Amino acid sequence: MIASSGNSLSLPEFVQHTTHLLASIGLSSWEQAYRLLSFQDHNTRVVLLGTAMFGCAAGIVGVFTLLRKRALMGDAISHATLPGIAISFLIATHFGWNEKSLPLLLAGATITGVLGVLAILVVRNSTKIKEDTALGIVLSVFFGAGIALLGIIQQMPLGHAAGLESFIFGKTASMISSDTVLISVASLLCLSFCLFFFKELKLLCFDETFAGSRGYPTTTLDLMLMGSVVVISIVGLQAVGLIMVVALLVIPAAAARFWTDKLGSMTAISACIGTLSGICGSALSAIYPRLPSGAMIVLFCAGCFTVSLAVGSRRGLIIRSIRRMRMNRSIAGQHFLRTMFELTEGQEASLEQQEISIEKLNFARTWNPRELSDTIRRATNAEWITRIGSQIRLTKKGRIEAERLTREHRLWELFLIHHADFAPSRVDREADHIEHVLEPEIVAELEALLSENQKTIPQSPHLLAHHVAEDEMQTRQHAEPTHSSRNRE
Repeated sequence: MIASSGNSLSLPEFVQHTTHLLASIGLSSWEQAYRLLSFQDHNTRVVLLGTAMFGCAAGIVGVFTLLRKRALMGDAISHATLPGIAISFLIATHFGWNEKSLPLLLAGATITGVLGVLAILVVRNSTKIKEDTALGIVLSVFFGAGIALLGIIQQMPLGHAAGLESFIFGKTASMISSDTVLISVASLLCLSFCLFFFKELKLLCFDETFAGSRGYPTTTLDLMLMGSVVVISIVGLQAVGLIMVVALLVIPAAAARFWTDKLGSMTAISACIGTLSGICGSALSAIYPRLPSGAMIVLFCAGCFTVSLAVGSRRGLIIRSIRRMRMNRSIAGQHFLRTMFELTEGQEASLEQQEISIEKLNFARTWNPRELSDTIRRATNAEWITRIGSQIRLTKKGRIEAERLTREHRLWELFLIHHADFAPSRVDREADHIEHVLEPEIVAELEALLSENQKTIPQSPHLLAHHVAEDEMQTRQHAEPTHSSRNRE
């Protein structure tokens, strides 16, 4: 028996209830679903191949447009294709040609798409209008013109049967072999361009000025990249429609950005997400016939983005929260050690006798009781301090670390006072902001720069001995390979 909303259902009734529920959203029979998943139908193979190729190409091209901060360029271009489709239909009708000829319609879409790109470049380069504003102007004007032309077509005798609305919402399920061949050829051309000019496009995305200074044709590369966006937008009209084609140009690349910082890895991840979105979205639409294919492709793509946003290994929300937590703990520990050192500084007693009460430590710096308790526990585990009741004292290891942190803090304070013209009243706060990320090289530069003021930063015997030991170890490590190489000789 299975409980449902307070009522018990037998197993046959539960199966029947589930079957009716699935039938309400148009689930095919299990035999049809198996035929789909085993690629037994020719139409299934055609649709999945076409959407997979389109998703892969869109994912790769989208990486470069995203890094060029032109993510919405595909949206503007796809909307700019609509008037070209309508004009091609009107011209074919006027001259008695086949008004539903796909090459003719796509040729018109290509022309107006290129005109849209040129319009964006003209508005951006000849005026003070920014690129996002130019994108919005071209998108709205061209799309408005396309809707107006479609209204005229609908008033024609055969206008209602033209089927031009499929270019707006896509017609994935009705793709034929010629459509897949067109999508595959266009996608391979875009993939070949991106892979062949990968190094040049990488330099263009990250430093266009430097690329130009090295003699690279940045304008030509930029136009070729925009041409790839036009091609992807045109062939995407068959797969997902002009409204949703922008999703496959933006979402896979944006999702891949959460996983890596390397362009090669980002391109591969984006291509995989685009390919999987095309395949899985089309398959779900085939299993559930009442669900539109284009929408399912975009929704699956959005699902991949959501997963990447949450668990991405480089910029995901979870990993960023963990890093922020670790950073906060590290900063709290550094503040704790520096406070311990400053409270015991100048005392002539031995290290074992330099004890500080928790009350005095709390008074020296305002601590959250829970934060102070956790910091003391972590410092004890790290063998930086020893605790006897309410008294705390630094160990030798903790003393060396505390002296190092205090020295770096005071070096930065001196730099701000003598070279950055900071008011002494603000120096401690500004030093707190930066001292936690000082690298050894920066510390060495500060020491050399402030050599005349070193007397204000006392070096303790513990820290000097620690530095001497480190220098001896480094000298020994450099000498050992040389000695071994001589023995080999």
